[in-house]
Amino acid sequence: MPRDTSSSSATSEPTGDSVTPTSESRLALVRRARRMNRELIRLYPDAHCELDFTGPLELLVATILSAQCTDKRVNAVTPKLFQRYQSAADYAAADREELEGLIRSTGFFRSKANSIIGLGQALCEHHGGEVPANLDDLVRLPGVGRKTANVVLGNAFAVPGITVDTHFGRLARRFGWTASSDAVKVENDVGSLFPAKDWTMLSHRMIWHGRRICHARRPACGACALARWCPAFGAGPTDEEEARALVRNGPFS
Repeated sequence: MPRDTSSSSATSEPTGDSVTPTSESRLALVRRARRMNRELIRLYPDAHCELDFTGPLELLVATILSAQCTDKRVNAVTPKLFQRYQSAADYAAADREELEGLIRSTGFFRSKANSIIGLGQALCEHHGGEVPANLDDLVRLPGVGRKTANVVLGNAFAVPGITVDTHFGRLARRFGWTASSDAVKVENDVGSLFPAKDWTMLSHRMIWHGRRICHARRPACGACALARWCPAFGAGPTDEEEARALVRNGPFS
């Protein structure tokens, strides 16, 4: 696949996750990043949060459960969980053994149960049982960090936020949008390249691309539609046939 190098006169060799162009102006970086986002929009027109939920509390609990666990597994667990616990007060008063039994298959179930019970108690004590719609209050809740808070803000309250999970951080470094491995710095670096209104959907598309194409160990570079703008092209197989064998969950061109 031909690659467009017009936005950068020189790039570093692809080594690991962090590949930042060495001679790229700020304007060129913004233009390249936004061009890549337009391609992500074309690739993933249906991108969305892959956790099942019907309201902020359900999404908050599901996101806590998703730590070190697949969304598919969380979605298999939450129907019974959400039927049993329908309010913050229900979680606050939950029988620990029963709750742990319902979430056991998501892993780290004891610490997750602690967070969820503490979450219910904190919501009842400080927020009238409702999930707050601002970052500062969310990150003070048990088990809630910036990543979880931004998932909830963007998908339950339509408040723009960037979700820096492992996929997002890996791709942002490979794309040369940041050189940092610190999640807050990544959030700020990438956020500065795009209008705030784009942040939530950009997060979904980056995560989808990371799960499907730009894998941690062997990215499918030869089958990636972003290759022409990506400084990390060559981190994985560049032969199209070999690369397509690595693609998960759908064709991409």
